[in-house]
Amino acid sequence: MQIREIDLKELDDAYGLVKELYKDMSYKEYEDLIYDMRHMEYKMLGIFEGDELVSYSGVCIHTTLKDKRHLKVYDFVTSKRYDGEKYPKIMRDYIDDYAKMGMCERVVYAD
Repeated sequence: MQIREIDLKELDDAYGLVKELYKDMSYKEYEDLIYDMRHMEYKMLGIFEGDELVSYSGVCIHTTLKDKRHLKVYDFVTSKRYDGEKYPKIMRDYIDDYAKMGMCERVVYAD
């Protein structure tokens, strides 16, 4: 198992999992949105088993008056073919660590 940031060269792999979350989204739309979100430092995080992406999270570090410096989790999905409890917990733990490394006060999950 490997947990790491997903590179833009791996958008095909990421889209395969993201379409489980956003069923009506085409690959072209996904790619366009990813490139549009670069200005906000959107990061794609993934858990890999071998070459297969098992879990995906899209996150950004933001600062607001309400939440101060925080990590916002916009997208969170784990493949239905894998353990629905194990991998989401591993990803949440990784997100918590990622937020600490980014000097964030908290993690905020989008609705």
